[in-house]
Amino acid sequence: MAAFIEGSIMSSWQPHILVVDDDKRLRDLLRQYLMDQGYLVSTAVNSADALQKLQAVLFDLVVLDVMMPGEDGFALTRRLRQERAFKNLPILFLTARGESADRITGLEAGSDDYLIKPFEPRELQLRIAAILRRVPKDEQSPEVWIGRWLYDRVRGELRDATDILRLTDVEASLLKILAEAPGETISREELVKRSNLPVNDRTVDVQVTRLRRKIEPDPKQPRYLVTVRGEGYRLLPEREKVAL
Repeated sequence: MAAFIEGSIMSSWQPHILVVDDDKRLRDLLRQYLMDQGYLVSTAVNSADALQKLQAVLFDLVVLDVMMPGEDGFALTRRLRQERAFKNLPILFLTARGESADRITGLEAGSDDYLIKPFEPRELQLRIAAILRRVPKDEQSPEVWIGRWLYDRVRGELRDATDILRLTDVEASLLKILAEAPGETISREELVKRSNLPVNDRTVDVQVTRLRRKIEPDPKQPRYLVTVRGEGYRLLPEREKVAL
């Protein structure tokens, strides 16, 4: 999801956008443009491809075409709105279907906005920014994937298909704080303050190291619980072994 250098990442958080369109040229252009605007961007060629990626990675917004082979964008949106995990996922239609009836269908299906092709890239960027500003952070799914483990933020439970991973009180507290703001950097000071446990800046580092040993495939090269140099730690939820 991000560029890693010895377990560290860039200090500015980047919203992760999924672009779904069967036109490869447009997909590539959108991907490059949105990356230039500071977003993380993944792409999908159709609804089936999009569903696979949505089930594996925590996205902040979907830019979705309507006319695609197989299930169209309207049907995909209706399907997503019926699932708890995607009920509040922001969706912006980007489509050549510009009739009033089409726009109404898209909004009724559950989209947050509707932009017609051809379009001005700057307008697309402004609409994305507006959607992201008005989405409350507490509307995230209560469950996030951390590698092979599914973390329930309500229960504070970390599990896979067969086991529940045992955490110490300090580990559980730190993970809960980080999972409440996936993708955001939490300073050591803030972790100490919010944990309400007998820890300090130094012991936070020790506890994070221990937590990595439990959740990371390679604790020396962390993928999910990463260090932001000079600032703190960040949790990057993602299901293991999914190629984007």
